[in-house]
Amino acid sequence: MDIVSALRTFQRVVETGSFSAAAHDLNVTQPAVSRQVAALEGHFNTRLLHRTTSGLSLTAEGERMLPMALRILEAVEELGDAAESDGVMASGKVRLSVPAPLGLYLSERLGDLLASHPKLAVELIFREQSSDMIEERLDLEVRLGQVADSSLVCRRIGWTTAFLVASPAYLARRAAPRAPKEIKDHECLCYNRAGEANTWSFSNGSEDILVRISPRLTACNAVAIHRAALAGAGLAVLSHIIAMPDIAAGRLVPVMKDFQPSRLPVTVVYPSRRNMPLRVKTVLDFLTDAMAQDPSMCASGADRQWN
Repeated sequence: MDIVSALRTFQRVVETGSFSAAAHDLNVTQPAVSRQVAALEGHFNTRLLHRTTSGLSLTAEGERMLPMALRILEAVEELGDAAESDGVMASGKVRLSVPAPLGLYLSERLGDLLASHPKLAVELIFREQSSDMIEERLDLEVRLGQVADSSLVCRRIGWTTAFLVASPAYLARRAAPRAPKEIKDHECLCYNRAGEANTWSFSNGSEDILVRISPRLTACNAVAIHRAALAGAGLAVLSHIIAMPDIAAGRLVPVMKDFQPSRLPVTVVYPSRRNMPLRVKTVLDFLTDAMAQDPSMCASGADRQWN
């Protein structure tokens, strides 16, 4: 029996909660997964999983073994990374969760990373809200705003830059707001980031000003709000990543120049810095470099462009 392969199969069964899901992830048959787990139980002469019609659960022995199995697998992966490091070669899949605008920005740049690391694969998961990284088997997640989970390792990689925008068609019907207090008279389109759908925050350079809004349209994806704004449905606060091309082309107009949307920290989080695999470190370094290449995402920001 290949003990490492059996431990990896056992880990995947626990993570996915079923033999069939583990088999799908590992690209093997379900009987092969069952045989690996049975072989592991036979090797240690103990039952690791309860199997019932309602699902799987760890036995007490399985609970004790799982953390040790994970440490063994981390060590094996680290040995592999060390062996590859002389050739600056990362391998394996990295699951990366990002807000949609940043995901679009990164997807245009990932080609160079993948070309430099032929054995590396990246799974981009577009998500606006925070995830349970362990349960969802995420390697890295980019979050906007303050990170409340103290159990995660956090690295600040940049800042947001956003615009309050509307289409020319909408502004032909409604006069553009000149100050935050005038926003209440407008149709608001709200990107519901982590449940924050009732307030917008603006800065006049010296203080932040919170504005209560009653959105006519709320969506948990910034791309949907972007499309609604283009269609003339109302005002929207949009990332520069998706707004700038339309501002340059005149399809969207930035308004309220003296009160800009407040900037938020952009942070990448991960479960542990201990024994970080080379594949994850490679993508983490790529994220940091990609953010640094856009002046609008640096700490000092960039001059906002206006038509």
